[in-house]
Amino acid sequence: MPHAPASSRLAAAAAVSVLVLTAAACAPQEGSAPDGNRAATSTSPGSAPAAASCSPSSLRTRTTGRLTIGTDNPAYAPWFEDNKPANGKGYESAVAYAVARQLGYDRAAVTWQPVAFNNAFAPGAKTFDFDLNQISITDERRKAVDFSSGYYDVRQAVIALKGSPAASATTVAALKKVKLGAQIGTTSLDVINDRIRPTAAAAVYQKNDLAVSALKNGQVDAIVLDLPTAFYITSAELEDARIVGQFDTTGSAPEQFGLVLDKGSPLTPCVTRAVDALRSDGTLAKLEQQWLSDAVDAPVLT
Repeated sequence: MPHAPASSRLAAAAAVSVLVLTAAACAPQEGSAPDGNRAATSTSPGSAPAAASCSPSSLRTRTTGRLTIGTDNPAYAPWFEDNKPANGKGYESAVAYAVARQLGYDRAAVTWQPVAFNNAFAPGAKTFDFDLNQISITDERRKAVDFSSGYYDVRQAVIALKGSPAASATTVAALKKVKLGAQIGTTSLDVINDRIRPTAAAAVYQKNDLAVSALKNGQVDAIVLDLPTAFYITSAELEDARIVGQFDTTGSAPEQFGLVLDKGSPLTPCVTRAVDALRSDGTLAKLEQQWLSDAVDAPVLT
């Protein structure tokens, strides 16, 4: 068979190369969304997602173009004010809107969804994009939900009525023989069971306000809750109550509140990056100073 001239063979080879390169450029890349924007789920663990994937146009929220945020009802001070999460007042309300702004949502694009405290981190589908309600990050809860990085470093505290058997306690051991109470499912209850280990079983309540009522009515000698809430209750709700003391941090990392997301949520990397940015630029510190400034000190229980 006669051979084609060399120049013809070179031209044909070049044409094939162009076709191969063109096909490769047009082929969808692994982990890319159908429209060519890389989805947040393609981000490898620990890496920051591309900026474009964290915009409202690409985030896969419950309602397109809107951000649904969950919290309990009633929503308590100093985390929220007047039981109105949408008013932007209180530390967690302010943090929620700051995260929303980082993600590109203005205030009008935010919807608040009532979610009971324990339901927020229980297994199952969620009715929110993220939830915040003084929910501490724990390994056990991570089995059912995702968490952002921490937005508040928290300590637990004990409050009691003046003159009660618990009011003069200065050590953890001194609390072992008093009747204690806390909200169910909280790290406050964990502190009672794991660190104080009282001789009598702790009283357990569905909400903190029920624990406060039990304290006021003398059904318990003391209750355990987070330090800012303890300051609020002793200054604004129970004039005859005092902070007995706070617990120091154990282990290498502080207890932190985190934003809760559905397990495996594609929003988790973007929400985490938003929280990290707010911590880095000083926004979280400013909001803490504005809304939690009263919770500055309390004696440490030894």
